[in-house]
Amino acid sequence: MPIIAPSILAADFANLQADVTMLNDSAADWIHVDVMDGVFVPNISFGLPVIKAIKKHAQKPLDVHLMIVQPERYLQAFKEAGADILTVHLEASTHLHRTIQEIKALGMQAGVAINPHTAISLLKDIVADIDLICLMSVNPGFGGQKFIENTFAKTSELASLLKVTNSKAKIEIDGGVNQANAPKLIAAGADVLVAGNFVFTAPKPKEVIQQLKSLA
Repeated sequence: MPIIAPSILAADFANLQADVTMLNDSAADWIHVDVMDGVFVPNISFGLPVIKAIKKHAQKPLDVHLMIVQPERYLQAFKEAGADILTVHLEASTHLHRTIQEIKALGMQAGVAINPHTAISLLKDIVADIDLICLMSVNPGFGGQKFIENTFAKTSELASLLKVTNSKAKIEIDGGVNQANAPKLIAAGADVLVAGNFVFTAPKPKEVIQQLKSLA
C-alpha cells in the first residue's frame, strides 16, 4: 500500500492542533510540511516555530519539504524543530551531496525534490545516497494547482533509474494528487502520495485518506 502524507499546508492554520489530531487518528503515515521562503518559490508558508508546535501534537513522522534557498544553513534547526525526513531541492542546493550527508549525520532521512522541468537524469549521481525523491507534479509555491500529466512518465523513468542503480529511495509525488490519478501513479512506481487540498477540503478527510491508503 502507498504511504500517504497529507500536506499540512492545506490545513486550517487557525486550528492546526485539531487537524494534526485528525491526522493522528487517520490512516495517514506521515505529515507533510511545506516550508516556503518567498525567494525560491513565490510564496511564504511558515517556519521553525510552527513546525515545533506541530511536532508537539504529531504522532506520525514529519516529512519536511524545504522550498527555500540555501537550505544547508538550516539543517540543524529543522532537526531540532522535529523533522524526521528532510527534503531539499536539487535546484536550490549547490553542494547537494554534502547537504545529504549532513542531513543523515543529524539522524534524519534525506530527500531530494525536483521541479517539473528538471530532468530525472540529473539525479543519477545521487540516488544511491538518498532515502526519498520528491517529484513535484505541480510548480512549487502554491497549493491547489492542477496536476501535470507528464509526471506519470517521469515517475516511470525514475523507477527505472532506481532499479538500475539499486537505490532504495522511495518515490514521492507532491501536487494535485487525487483518487483519479493516484492509481496510475502507484502503477508507475510511486511509493508516497502527498495530498493537501484533496484531503483537507473533503467533508470527511479521514475517509479520503483511507481511500488513498487502500489503493494498490
